[in-house]
Amino acid sequence: MAKQTKLSGWELSDPRALAVRALERIKNGAYSNLQLNGLIKQADLVPRDVSLLTTIVYGVIQHRLTLEYWLQPFIKSPQSLNSWVHELLLVSLFQSVYLDKIPQHAIFDEAIKIAKKRGHDGTRRLVTGVLHATVKEGLRDFSAIVDPVDRLSIESSLPVWLLERLIMEYGFERTQALAISLNQAPHQSARVNTAVTTVEAATDRLVAEGFSVTASPLSPVGLLITGGHVASSGTFKAGWVTLQDDAAMLMVPALDIDDPAMQVLDAAAAPGGKTTQIATYLDATKGGKVTALDIHPHKVRLIAQNAARMHVSEQVEAYELDARRVDQYFADGQFDRILVDAPCSGLGLIRRKPEIRYEKTLADTYQLQKIQLDILAAVAMKLKPGGRLVYGTCTILQIENDDVIQAFLAQHPEFKIVPTQLAYDLNLQDANGFVHLLPDQFNSDGFFIATLMKQV
Repeated sequence: MAKQTKLSGWELSDPRALAVRALERIKNGAYSNLQLNGLIKQADLVPRDVSLLTTIVYGVIQHRLTLEYWLQPFIKSPQSLNSWVHELLLVSLFQSVYLDKIPQHAIFDEAIKIAKKRGHDGTRRLVTGVLHATVKEGLRDFSAIVDPVDRLSIESSLPVWLLERLIMEYGFERTQALAISLNQAPHQSARVNTAVTTVEAATDRLVAEGFSVTASPLSPVGLLITGGHVASSGTFKAGWVTLQDDAAMLMVPALDIDDPAMQVLDAAAAPGGKTTQIATYLDATKGGKVTALDIHPHKVRLIAQNAARMHVSEQVEAYELDARRVDQYFADGQFDRILVDAPCSGLGLIRRKPEIRYEKTLADTYQLQKIQLDILAAVAMKLKPGGRLVYGTCTILQIENDDVIQAFLAQHPEFKIVPTQLAYDLNLQDANGFVHLLPDQFNSDGFFIATLMKQV
């Protein structure tokens, strides 16, 4: 990762200049959320400008292939263009096309000011010329792209390899719908902590704090929330709710924890959303416990912190451990239930983490498949006969989902697929009993769930 350049004082109060800085750093490998959070803390911005900064950064990442396609005809020597100038032009194009409340002259004026302050008069002239040319000559149409997959790639800013894979699995029309949905804004959802409150009480408290709240169509303990930042609310800080996509809330109920004294393993647990959800089913006074594992020490601390905030610390034990090494620490048949929320490509989270689309490759998914199979093979012996193992990912490719389970079952005939328990009689299971939740169905994250039982 390239060394970060120190910000000039004037940039700290300019949301567009900060957006250019953030995009430069993200292009060099930085995480978008961390960059934004860091810049916002440093900056001197009013809430409206924080919102503009966030919208621009995520918008440019989300539409980068489209914006690059539009910009390309106006750049004579792209190899000689400074990276920050390139990002500034994309920032300006994004605002011009996608933000209809900002006058075009204001967008151009702000861009030219940044070009002059960060560059020199030649930079100012270049930026001025390119931006005015985009208006005078217009942006080229997608119809010029002959190949339908290439066209969809540019229209949706999704890589060709991913679209080809999705078309192979779901067909072209469904892939088009998926591509459109992946560029829609994610909703803000939270899970009610039933260990300390009720859905009704949490809803009332959030409404009293000024939020608009509706029930999730996927989970009885899920809430869809607008009107502010939930993590800053008193309801969140009191541990009554935690931020969690409502698709992710479906894994834990599938474990069918019907005894509060059960021993449950959460094999890849950070940051602890599902760990604390499991804990709501357990009673520490009866010996109920969820053992949460993660490979990174700082994430283990995060699990413990979340358990404390959610008032379920007594039911949770968090350990720094690679789930592939459970054989060294736990006895065979030690657990009544096992959850494997597997490390994955995260392609179902593109709405929330738009840079994922450019970072992942097909080779990555096959490498992750090996890790996923290794984790399943390692934890399989730790499950009691008659126990349930729930496997899930936040990706939408069969390589890391269906193929993993079928390969695992071929090597472990003592396991069988059983129906995944879903609320509201949701019809999400395929002929094999697998749950495929795609982002275009409920505007949720993409998710896969398979429920297995170890035969007696």
